[in-house]
Amino acid sequence: MSHYKKTLVRTSVAALATGALLFGAGAAQAATTLRLATDSGTQGSPAGDTLDEWSRLIEEKSNGELEVEVYYQNELGGQQEVFDLLVAGGIDMMLSWPMTSYDKRIGVIYTPYMTLSWDEAIEAYSPGGWVNELLGDIFADIGLKFFGPWPEGFNGVASRGQYALNVEDAEGLAVRTMTVFPAPQTMQALGYQTAAIDWGEVYTALQTGVVDGEAGNVIYWPYEYFRDTLDYYVHTKHFFMTGILTMNMDSYERLSEEHQQVVSEAAQAVMEQQFVDARERDEHYIAKAQEDGMEYFALPEETLHDFARRAREQVWPLMEEELGSEIMDTIRANATPL
Repeated sequence: MSHYKKTLVRTSVAALATGALLFGAGAAQAATTLRLATDSGTQGSPAGDTLDEWSRLIEEKSNGELEVEVYYQNELGGQQEVFDLLVAGGIDMMLSWPMTSYDKRIGVIYTPYMTLSWDEAIEAYSPGGWVNELLGDIFADIGLKFFGPWPEGFNGVASRGQYALNVEDAEGLAVRTMTVFPAPQTMQALGYQTAAIDWGEVYTALQTGVVDGEAGNVIYWPYEYFRDTLDYYVHTKHFFMTGILTMNMDSYERLSEEHQQVVSEAAQAVMEQQFVDARERDEHYIAKAQEDGMEYFALPEETLHDFARRAREQVWPLMEEELGSEIMDTIRANATPL
C-alpha cells in the first residue's frame, strides 16, 4: 500500500476509534461475536435475506462458537459511515456497495459499459473472472478480505413526469447518482444533469424535487422504495450492479483457521446462490413493475452501443487518471467489443 493510502487509512481509523469502541470491539470478543452489516437493504429485502443466511451458516457451521450480530440498512448510518466502520474494525463483515474514498481503484466495479450482457458479466465477476481477480488485490490494499461479488444486474434510470431514450432527451432531466466516482460523470456523458446523493436521502430528494429520478440501481430498488413517486424505468445498463461480500482483515486474522474457513465458505455459499437468483429476480421485478403501472423501456442495441461509446470516450480517460493505466488496459482488453 502506498504511503498516501496508509496515511488515509490510519487517519480514518483514528477518527472512528470512538465509534468502534461503542461496539465493544475487544479482540477476545471479536473471535466469538462478529458484527455483520449492509449499507443498503432492510430486513426482508434480498440484501437483508443474504445477511440472515450468511449469519445462519456461520453460526451453524461453527457449532455456535461464532455468533453474528446483524445490522440492516441505516441502523449504523449511511453508506460512507458504515464502510468507514468496516475499515476501522467497528464492524467485522459487510455486504456493501463500497465507497471509493479509501482507494479510487474500487471504482473498477463502477466502470460504465464494461459488459453488455448477463453472460459476459457473470463470467467476468465470478471467481476466476477478470473483474473478480482485479477486485481481490484492491480490497486487500485497504485492509479488507474480499470474499466475492453479490451481483444484482444492469441498472437504469427511474424517473417521473419525463424520461429519456437518447442523449438529446436527457437534457434538463436531473437524476440522483451514487456518491462514488464515476457515477455522476457517467450520467453526464449520457446527457443528464446529476446530483450525487446518499441512498438514505433519495426519497426526500425525490419528494422535494431536488431530482427528477434515480439512476443508480436495478429496477428492484426504485420499484420497492419509490413506486408511488416514479413513473418510468429506462434500462440504460450503464453499470452492472454488484454488492461486495467482505470482511475487515484484522477481524478475519483474529479468527482460528477453522473459523476463517467457516466464514469464507458461508460467504461463498451466499455468493453462489446470488449468481443463480439475481437474473431471475431482476426479470421478475421488471415484469412486476410493469404490472403495477411503471412504464419500462428496453433500449435497442444501437442505442446501448451509442451510450457505451460516449461513456467510454468521456469517462474512461478520467478513470485512467484515477485507477492507473494498468487497470484500464485490463478493462479495455476484456470489455465487450462495440
